[in-house]
Amino acid sequence: MPIEILATKLAIPSLRMQGVPRLRLSAKLERGLNQRLSLVVAPAGFGKTTLLSTWFEQTTHAKAWLTLDPRDNDPLRFLGYLVAALQTVEPAIGQSVQQALQAAQPAASENLLISLINELHQIRQPIILVLDDYHVIEHQAVDDMLNFLLEHQPTKLHLVLATREDPQLPLARLRARGQLNEIRVADLRFSLAESGEFLRNVMGLQLPDQAIAKLEARTEGWIAGLQLAALSLQGQPDPSSFIETFSGQHQFILDYLLAEVLQHQSAEIQTFLVQTSMLERMCGPLCDAVLNQTTSQALLEQIDQANLFVVALDQQRYWYRYHQLFGDLLRQRLTQQANPQQLAGLHQRASAWYQQQGLLLEAFQHATAAHDYQQAERLMEQMPLHSNGNVSAMLNWLAGLPTSVLDQQPSLWVRFAAILLVLGQTSGVELKLQAAERGLQSLPVNLRNRDLLGQIAAARATLALTQYQIETIIQQAQRAFEYLHPQNLPFRATANWALAYAYQVRGERQNTNIALTAAINFSQQSNDTFTLILASIGMGQLQESNLELHRAAATYRHVLQLAGEQPQQIISEAHLGLARIHYQWNDLATTEQHAQQSLHLARQYEQGIDRFIVGELMLAQLKLARNDHVGAQRLLDQTEQLARQQHFSARFGEIGYWRIQLLLRQAKFAAATQLATEHQLLICQAQIALAQAKSATAIALLEPLQQLAQNWPDQRLQIELLLALAYAAQQQPEPALVALKQAIALAEPHQLIRSLLDHGSAIQQLLQLASDHGFNSPLIKHALIEFAKRQPSVQPQTHTLERLSERELEVLQQIATGLTDREIGERLYLSMYTVKVHARNIYAKLEVSNRTQAVARARTLGLLPHN
Repeated sequence: MPIEILATKLAIPSLRMQGVPRLRLSAKLERGLNQRLSLVVAPAGFGKTTLLSTWFEQTTHAKAWLTLDPRDNDPLRFLGYLVAALQTVEPAIGQSVQQALQAAQPAASENLLISLINELHQIRQPIILVLDDYHVIEHQAVDDMLNFLLEHQPTKLHLVLATREDPQLPLARLRARGQLNEIRVADLRFSLAESGEFLRNVMGLQLPDQAIAKLEARTEGWIAGLQLAALSLQGQPDPSSFIETFSGQHQFILDYLLAEVLQHQSAEIQTFLVQTSMLERMCGPLCDAVLNQTTSQALLEQIDQANLFVVALDQQRYWYRYHQLFGDLLRQRLTQQANPQQLAGLHQRASAWYQQQGLLLEAFQHATAAHDYQQAERLMEQMPLHSNGNVSAMLNWLAGLPTSVLDQQPSLWVRFAAILLVLGQTSGVELKLQAAERGLQSLPVNLRNRDLLGQIAAARATLALTQYQIETIIQQAQRAFEYLHPQNLPFRATANWALAYAYQVRGERQNTNIALTAAINFSQQSNDTFTLILASIGMGQLQESNLELHRAAATYRHVLQLAGEQPQQIISEAHLGLARIHYQWNDLATTEQHAQQSLHLARQYEQGIDRFIVGELMLAQLKLARNDHVGAQRLLDQTEQLARQQHFSARFGEIGYWRIQLLLRQAKFAAATQLATEHQLLICQAQIALAQAKSATAIALLEPLQQLAQNWPDQRLQIELLLALAYAAQQQPEPALVALKQAIALAEPHQLIRSLLDHGSAIQQLLQLASDHGFNSPLIKHALIEFAKRQPSVQPQTHTLERLSERELEVLQQIATGLTDREIGERLYLSMYTVKVHARNIYAKLEVSNRTQAVARARTLGLLPHN
């Protein structure tokens, strides 16, 4: 029976007047012509046909097109259309096959195909043949015919298949032989730039970049999705609101996905798709658990091969997720088809599976989706608070619960308060703790409820710490120890950390060490990284106060390692500690780097947390060290204004201390005296007396403090240096040198050179006196060299050379050690380009042309010490 040929099936689809150029894909198709098969495979609406028709318009090769439909599953009909398509390029080809197909009993399809292949072998010009919509082919005999054609394909024929799913062809063999050119979803989806061009130039929508980015992300580059969104946007009075809510439930999207995708699937596949849509990601065992079946892996593989808007999440194709818009549609269908009990059951089974796998966050999320409050609470107790993902999920859930539910389960109130404290939020914490206590009053007294009372006390100790209520910290921490279960290590760690802070403020350093050691041990045993970080910072601060600067620096660096790549507010204290340490080592560049990082993190706390004040005071101290009095004044004014606005009265004394240091530099003794008296700063009063040449007054203030500070190395160092200066001012060299030697004994093991330099020329004379009396101290020698650099005499005596900046002097010192530009950059936190710029400036100012000459000239001028 003759086969009626429908001409439109052979026509190359016409292009829209204006489109988005896909030059990289056209080039890939062109490059693939030396291979047997080009496979363009993606779900509906990804522009397969448009890409190929655009390419056909551009390529110079002869080309034929065949759009397939379900009727082409008849092998002979398929062959007839195959010949007809080729005849649009070579009219004489396949005529014998056509005649055979018209016979009452056609020859076997393989024999006819052999005849066609032989004729194709004789043609002179290469032909590209596109078979569009090949996914409609389900008959094995047609697949076998195409496979036979590929196995014996003439060199002048290049075959292109456009399909929504992988065809039943030996793709792996073709791929291994280098005979397969593939374009898949990842290639076809629009990039952000292509999405913008499509929406603006093709669809005529003038949208801002932010709106385009949201649509691109929501559609995941799905071209049909973008087009349907654009159609929906036309005539919208508020495009921004529409884009915010755009989903697979919008009518155009819904109609398209239903018509083109979902309704074409079997009942089994549709049921699987809908019921697994409540999963953010899927694997065979998880789907089996949720659906109470054993065939999920095979179904997933079938769905993947059919390109049903699923995205593989790993190379092994074990985990999958649904395309966002397709997932929206499926979840809408699930809501329509399942009652609340059935939906809760799906989530509960998912929660149980995740819990068995040790994936507590996912288990918790499904328990909350099922409104299984008790299971969610049990899971929360196992989830560490320090994990960002855990904290966000728990906080969002708790914040959305009705008060009635929280009142019935007081442990939820406690968890709510603890999470807020972890996030550095104090507002509302006490109210939640009170609500938990009210709920516990009606419950029996047992181990669990006593432990909850201990947790409340530990939370109150932490809250009191943020408000500097020292006695409350101690009282609540001791109450926590009384009520907490012996195995509740995380809360015991928290209570010990808070207690350590109170002890440190009271000057009980031994008790501080005991409490911090306990906090570190408990947090390590319970894998509580958050409290481990807090306790380790406390230990670093204790080591600092004992002048164990190298140990403290190692502790702070360990804290940064514990925190990982996602900075948390709490590590601002570690950066601040490193800033203080590097300041003492006179490494001002590194000091500034850590101080800025500390300040950036501290500002992320909610209003009411004052940690940013300390960072700003560190920067003010740095400006004083660089003699930037104007900058220090501006920063101190700004810091004090913020402290007063937010009622951070606990910081007024520290601000006053650094104001006094600035006033002393400015010789404003009356204002300095007023501040020192107001804040009862005895050390500052002694400094002011020294500055006013009242050395006897200074000694009278310092000697009692010297006795009190015997067990406090940091305070002893400061007092001994001031006493040395006071005795020297009274022309008492012997007690001055005794005090200086005691200070050097404290400072030298850890190179606290800045403790000397900050006292200026007065200490310089005393250090020189000590050196002249045979006190051979490397720290004193180092300090005298630093002081010598500050003298005008160290600059070129001719005054014809320009003075080196502080940073240029630092670079020059590194050059003298023989470091490369890269090594200098790493040490000083500079780019190689910046190092080279500094080097060129140094050469110009010293009137030299290379490193060797620069170092020699610098030593001659006194800029560098002689070897």
